[in-house]
Amino acid sequence: MGAERARRWYESRSFHHSEFPAERLASERTRSVSVCVPARNEEDTIGAIASDLVGLRELGAIDEVLVIDAASTDRTRAIAEEAGADVRAESDLLPGQGVVLGKGDAMWRALSVIESDVVVFLDADSEGFGPHFASGLAGPLVCGETGIEYVKAFYRRPLKLGDETLPEGGGRVTELTARPLLNLFYPELAGFRQPLAGEMAGTRELLQRLPFATGYAVEIALLIDAWREVGLDGLAQVDIEMRQNRHQPLADLTRMAYAVLRAVSIRLEREGRLTEIDNADELLLPRAALEPLEVSLVERPPMASLVTGDW
Repeated sequence: MGAERARRWYESRSFHHSEFPAERLASERTRSVSVCVPARNEEDTIGAIASDLVGLRELGAIDEVLVIDAASTDRTRAIAEEAGADVRAESDLLPGQGVVLGKGDAMWRALSVIESDVVVFLDADSEGFGPHFASGLAGPLVCGETGIEYVKAFYRRPLKLGDETLPEGGGRVTELTARPLLNLFYPELAGFRQPLAGEMAGTRELLQRLPFATGYAVEIALLIDAWREVGLDGLAQVDIEMRQNRHQPLADLTRMAYAVLRAVSIRLEREGRLTEIDNADELLLPRAALEPLEVSLVERPPMASLVTGDW
């Protein structure tokens, strides 16, 4: 049943960014849009990204370009400001919540200062970025599509091996961890081409109702929680064609894959489908000796719960 629903959803809720050019958003959109870019030491890419997004703002396709700077030690902040983006230090947002715990935490804190109806989150390390990243993701939410509240990007991701670039092969954690987990436990979500994509958009009202994982787990956690909140018909995906970024060493992917597995496991436990796992914070790595690696998974509560005082 879940697999059949996934097939029907894939056919009806998969779009191409060309359906939502910037000019269409500028003339047709019915909601305000903020684009948020968490960034840490991304001086090589943030300039082009910020410039493209500011161009969309000047065209009237979006309303706000917000870069959340994670205490960068290079010129990331200065370059983004020179391009015309609004820049906020992540440590200045909700300081009472303690130290900022990575990208997911920065995304969550950004919701405390964003007032637009729709929020687009984009990564700051994309090479070959284009304005269609933002307009494509915002399009289904602001141009007349009914019932959609959360959108993920999908794309082809080349794999760089030294001086050679293969047309496919990036996204190893997606193929080896995230996709098998979704197919096994959440088959209705099997139609998502890039479940771990950092490029996503949602209505602010929905995003404020969702918890935010603070580490590598933020993308898959938001996808599952958004589905639980608004159902499959409330979700969509948009083809932005290609995304290229730095590839992490294989050893670092172990930590990422484990965080994704833990996020899914926590949700299965909440649903009563999995019993508690002991020592889940500790990942044992057999190297010269059996070394423990801490992979903590902190989840910030729904932003709406802070506003209402329920948390």
